[in-house]
Order: sequence, then C-alpha cells, then structure tokens
Amino acid sequence: MYLGLDLGTSGIKAMLVDETFAPVGVAHAALTVSRPHAGWSEQAPADWIAGAEAAIATLLRDHPQEMTRLQAIGLSGHMHGAVLLDAADQVLRPCILWNDGRSGRQCAELTGRADFHGIAGNLVMAGFTAPKLLWVAQNEPEVFERTAKVLLPKDYLRLWLTGEHVAEMSDAAGTLWLDVGKRDWSDALLTATGLTRAHMPALVEGSDVSGHLRADLAERWGIARVPVAGGGGDNAATACGMGVMTPGTGFLSLGTSGVLFAATEAYAPNTADAVHTFCHAVPQTWHQMGVILSATDSMTWLSEITGKTVPGLAALVTEVKEPSPVTFLPYLSGERTPLNDPDATGAFLGLRRATGLADLAQAAMEGVAMAFADCVHALRKAGTSIEAAYAVGGGARSQAWLRIMASATGLTLLEPEDGDFGAAFGAAKLAASCATGDTSERIFAKPAVRAEIRPDAGLAQAYAKKYEMYHTAWPCLRDLTAPAS
Repeated sequence: MYLGLDLGTSGIKAMLVDETFAPVGVAHAALTVSRPHAGWSEQAPADWIAGAEAAIATLLRDHPQEMTRLQAIGLSGHMHGAVLLDAADQVLRPCILWNDGRSGRQCAELTGRADFHGIAGNLVMAGFTAPKLLWVAQNEPEVFERTAKVLLPKDYLRLWLTGEHVAEMSDAAGTLWLDVGKRDWSDALLTATGLTRAHMPALVEGSDVSGHLRADLAERWGIARVPVAGGGGDNAATACGMGVMTPGTGFLSLGTSGVLFAATEAYAPNTADAVHTFCHAVPQTWHQMGVILSATDSMTWLSEITGKTVPGLAALVTEVKEPSPVTFLPYLSGERTPLNDPDATGAFLGLRRATGLADLAQAAMEGVAMAFADCVHALRKAGTSIEAAYAVGGGARSQAWLRIMASATGLTLLEPEDGDFGAAFGAAKLAASCATGDTSERIFAKPAVRAEIRPDAGLAQAYAKKYEMYHTAWPCLRDLTAPAS
C-alpha cells in the first residue's frame, strides 16, 4: 500500500492505493484561506497538520488492515508559499500563499539584483516565494531577523511527519532560489534576497527518500516507520499520476485557471513569454507550463452576469461548425502566459444587435482556447515538443469545448478513462518509486484513453484566421484600458 497526501489551498486529500495503483480509500479535510488585507492570502500551517491528521484518521478507521501494509508516503502540495520558522522550528507568521499579491513592488527590485531569469528560469512574479521574503524583510523586519528556515507548504508537512527539513526539486524550482539547470540552490539568488543556504532545506529528487515517519506517529497510527518520498509540487505530481514524464504528450488542465504542462529532457526557459520552467519530480527531467488565469472561470463569470448556470451555457454550444461572430479576451484576472500582465482586462469584440447568448458562450470557450494556443506557441518557442495532451479538469466534460480547443491549439486531446489522476494519486506513485527505486513506466504509466479529439481541418483553418485577430487585439486595447495613474 502507498499513501499520497496532497495539500491543496481549499483542503487536504489523502489517497491510499495498492501495488497496482488501484484506489483503496480516499479522505478529505477542508481548509480555509485568510485574507486580512486586499491582495493578501494566508493560511496557518497548524491547520495543515490538523487536516492531515483528520484525513489519515479517516483512512485508519475505514481501512485499518490496508494501512498496516503501508510501504511509503508521498507528498504533493500548492507551490510558492512561504513558511517561516525560527531556530526551534516554531512558525513565525501565517504562510503567505501562492495567490498572494502583496509583493508586486519587490519583484522589480529583485529582478535588478541578480539574474533570476537566467538562473531560476522564470520571471520574478509576486506569486513566487523570493519576493515574499523580500516583502517580509522590508515590512516585518523582526520576523525576518528571527527566520532560521524557509519551507514550502508541503515540506512543513514533511517536517511534521519526519522531523527533517527537506525540499524536492519541482517545488524548490518555484521559489526563484533554485538554479533550475543545475538542480541546486543558487547562492547568488539567495544573497539577492538576504538569505543563505543555511536558511534552505536539504534537496532531494521527488522519487527519493526524504526521511522516515517519526517513531511516535508510527506507534500512534499502528504502522511501520515507512519512508517519505520527496514528492512533487501539485502540477508535477499530477503529471506523475498521468505518466507525463517524457516530451510529446502533456496535459491540459481546464479548471478555474488553465495549465498546459509538458515534460522536457533539458533546461530550456522562455521567460520572454512568461513560460514557467521547473524541474520535474524525477531525476534529470524538467517541465514547462503555460498558465492562464481565467479558464472555466470565464464561463463562471458569464454565468454570474447572465443568471444562467454554467451547464446551461455549455448546453448552448453543441455542434460547432464555424467560429462565433464574437471574439472574447479571457483576461478577467490579468494574464500570465504570454502577457505577464496582471492589469490585462477581458473584452468582447464584434458585438451586434443580433448577438445572442449562444454566441457569447461559444466566444468565451474560443477565447480560452486561443489563450491555450498562446501557451502552445510559447512552449514550442522554447523548443518544447508537445503534440498531444490529456484533457483534465471540469471544463473537459464539454465535448464541444474540447473540439474547439483541439482545433484552435492544433493539439490532439486525449480523454482518460474514468479515474482520479490528480496530485494525490501522483504523490502515491512517487511513494512507490521511493520505496522500490523504480522510476520507469511501470510506476509512471499513462492512463488508458477513452477517446481522442483531433483538430477539425475546417475549424482549424477558420480558427487560425481568428487567432490572428485575437493575438493583435490586446496590444490595441491595452492603452485604452490601462489603470489611471
């Protein structure tokens, strides 16, 4: 048996799988986010431990015999958070989360201090960990002075489980302190933030052993002192669960936000187009991501302002034979790839008196597809090979949207057979890898495919023309919608 623990923003998920990776049991514990000021997003690390305790207790209650056969634990979690500990491992302040925007001003300052783009392989954005620490240094200097260790969220769970300060490569790459090509902390980038290697945890690969379960926890739970795998950041762990470990086939997550994920065999950043370039959770492998901020959230927004449910809107778009007469820019929360513009705004273009709600719903789907097409182009500009992608997330339930997506991006979309291929499942596979030493396809197998959605030749040609207009729209509108100074 293998256990995967996934620390999400809204809850913790624990998944127990057997040696064939068939799910045995799943448990959840809810979490809340604190927003004490506009743009802030924080959580109390103690709540993560309480949630993990509750989820594991549920599995112990419901599957006691299976839990006694546990061989290893794997971890995944939301990235970029800053857990600050003193010399006695006491938490100094609430964790500043990935979606906290307070450190925008510090980003420009850090960019000027060191070669973050070249060494870390990513733009300095408020979501990453390094600018958060500079914000703390400038606004809470007494906390910064007492900081002895900086941990990522899932690695605080690791400290509780094992007593060890350890991080793994995929999550560490999201701090902006890792030399992503060398898979090691960068002294230059740490110095730029006022830190040293002494503030950092030890580094392992996600498939390596990071420590063993503490004796007191093992005794209380009635299980052995099993190894705890390095694990992975949430997207890397999801990729491990879906077998996305080599170039060619990635995954496309059509959730509230959108992610296009592709594995690579070398470090090849593209910061000019705001591509995220990180280490993968297995050795000598990297990955790139194009990220858009309003994927299914675009449909949620349209639902809220029209009073029609999202499924009701989706039902208006069935047989797509030609593009909508309306063009939609899905920048409702700014945009990451390729704009890197937190102030970008959404727009409908081409409205006429005859425009109907079905036109707007289809335009919203097409706008998100065009944003994913931007991500495909940005990844390929970095030399990344991606021809197909597993389609996951809530939006992937719409066949019409998948047909639009395939034709607009040129990707063949693969629908996995029913199953849970999320980050907790990937963490369980990383647990198996650390217990067996196996990083092959035997562990990281690809899911069975229920259906393939290939680009429609006629629609693809029409969307290629529409993409040209979509691509030039925002530069024309930017000055008209810029915030007042």
